Amino acid sequence: MKNLRITVNGTAYDVQVEELGADAVAAAPAPAKTAAPAPKAAPKAAAGAGEKVAAPMPGTIVSVNVSNGQSVKAGDVLVVLEAMKMENEIKAPSDGTITSVVVAKGESVDTGATLVTIG
Repeated sequence: MKNLRITVNGTAYDVQVEELGADAVAAAPAPAKTAAPAPKAAPKAAAGAGEKVAAPMPGTIVSVNVSNGQSVKAGDVLVVLEAMKMENEIKAPSDGTITSVVVAKGESVDTGATLVTIG
């Protein structure tokens, strides 16, 4: 985690940044942590075999663009996650077939929650 100060339109914000991968970075303003965390949803069916694609930050699922058995290529958009009033495209890290879709539109997820599994 890195602590950074970012100035936007003359207002300074202190943020913490965590590197999650080659091109995924999550940032959250430090003072915004006053809200209570969203309640966890009941667990869905166990994820299928393969590579799990996890949520890089807490948010709400805006759309699920894949279904079980669908073939995907690296870079295809799997899920759109809204976090901090921004829509984030969660993309396939590799080619494969979707073995399970663990989330549904409108569901709240926490950081690290499995979204889909690619076999």
